[in-house]
Amino acid sequence: MSAALPWAFKSAAAASGTIPVGLELYSVREALKKDAEGTVRAVAKMGYQAVEFYAPYFDWTEAQARQMRNLMDDLGIRCYSTHNNEDYFPAKNTERVRDLNLILGCKYVVMAWTEQSKNLDGWKAVAGELNAAAERLEPAGLKVGYHNHQAEWKPLDGERPGPRPIDVLAKETKPSVMLQLDVGTCIEGGGDPVPWIRANPGRIRSIHCKDWSRDPAVGYKVLFGEGVADWKGIFSAAESVGGVEYYLVEQEGSRFPELETARRCLQEFRAARRA
Repeated sequence: MSAALPWAFKSAAAASGTIPVGLELYSVREALKKDAEGTVRAVAKMGYQAVEFYAPYFDWTEAQARQMRNLMDDLGIRCYSTHNNEDYFPAKNTERVRDLNLILGCKYVVMAWTEQSKNLDGWKAVAGELNAAAERLEPAGLKVGYHNHQAEWKPLDGERPGPRPIDVLAKETKPSVMLQLDVGTCIEGGGDPVPWIRANPGRIRSIHCKDWSRDPAVGYKVLFGEGVADWKGIFSAAESVGGVEYYLVEQEGSRFPELETARRCLQEFRAARRA
């Protein structure tokens, strides 16, 4: 059983070698503000197969969401998930989140951020929010996810030593809740992506492919492949055990303009995947 386990969680996309790569559109946020449709067209032209919209999408009308979906269909790209503020998850917002994500053709509704200075009970409460939202959204075919930052990888203060918030979330959430791994913030926070993926088989269904440099003057402004991340090991773990369904390039900025940064990162991502 244990010998077979890594293959049990190998996604259909991984098995066929066709895992799509998308762009988290926060990477091109200034361009997106100026011309959302033009930016999505430019991203598709680069060769990205998917996009991930972030929190401002919540202010769209249903007509705007349909227009964007029609554009994506014309371009042949997908939106597998959206990034959402924590206050989008309570019951009062469930219908709107559900309707917009279904129009966009999404599968996952991801909590992108929560206030980070929580104690153990606070992190358990976040897990409860995710579970409750999952119960409300799953009947519509949507699943919930959580996206980490740095704080989730640091032991909680006052717990001698305390558990890491990321471990609390993994333990306290339903198996259907996706643990969307942000590689760069994991590493900066003191985590190691490869053993984390292997410790949570089947739950790392998407990964934010963001690199990080130990040089404080550079940090997240390195392009994909220029930092310290072990991409070969990450891809191997994600595809053999993690259950990855799609990758997402994310950049917080670089020495190049936004769209050029996105283009260069995709080029380096593809080279790393072939290596």
